Amino acid sequence: MLQDVPTAPRRERKKRQTRDALIHAALELFDAKGYEHTAVREITDAVDVSERTFFRYFASKEDLALYFAKDGTDALLRELAARPPAEEPLTALRNAFAVSLREVTEDDPARPTYLLVTRLIDSTPSLLAAYLRYMHDRDTEVVRVLAERESVDPDTDLRPRIAAAVFGALIFLANHEWRDKGCGGTDSMLAAFDALVAQVRPALAGHWVS
Repeated sequence: MLQDVPTAPRRERKKRQTRDALIHAALELFDAKGYEHTAVREITDAVDVSERTFFRYFASKEDLALYFAKDGTDALLRELAARPPAEEPLTALRNAFAVSLREVTEDDPARPTYLLVTRLIDSTPSLLAAYLRYMHDRDTEVVRVLAERESVDPDTDLRPRIAAAVFGALIFLANHEWRDKGCGGTDSMLAAFDALVAQVRPALAGHWVS
C-alpha cells in the first residue's frame, strides 16, 4: 500500500524556490538596469509568475532589495540570544554574526549574493536611506538581547547601546574593506570583520603609535 507523501514540506520548498527566483531575477535586473529603472512587472516576467505572486512574498521592490538585511538581522538576533552566557558581549556578537552570515549566504558561499546586495544598496541613495533606517530600528532589539545576556537595564546602563553601535559600525566598515580588497567569499568577509575587531581597543585606548 502506497503511503501518502507529506505535501507541507514540498509546498514550503516550492515557496522558497519561488522567493529565491524572484530575488535573483530582481538583483540581476537591478545590476543591469538600475534599481529605479526596474519595474516589478519585469521581475515577475523573468520568473514567469504574476505580479500578484510577487506581492505574496514582498510588500514592494524596496522590501525585496532589503531582504538580506532582514533575514540577516533575524538570524543574528536568534544566534545572539543562543550564544553561551560566558562569552563577552563583543565575542558573542562576532560569533552570532559569523553563524548568521553563513546561514544567509549558504546558497553560494564562494561568491555570495551578499555582494550584489551590498553594492546595490551603496549605489542607490533611496535604498541606502531605507537600509540605515531599518538597521537603526532593529538596533533596539540587539540592545535588548545584549542587556538580557548581561543582566543589566538598558534604560540606565549605556553599555548595551554602545556595544550595539560599535558592532554596527564594524559591520559597515567590514563591508567596505571586503569590497575594496576584491570581495571573495563569506570567509573573506569574516576576516575583514575580525581584522577590524582586533583594532577596536588600540583605536580607542591610548595614543596611536606607528
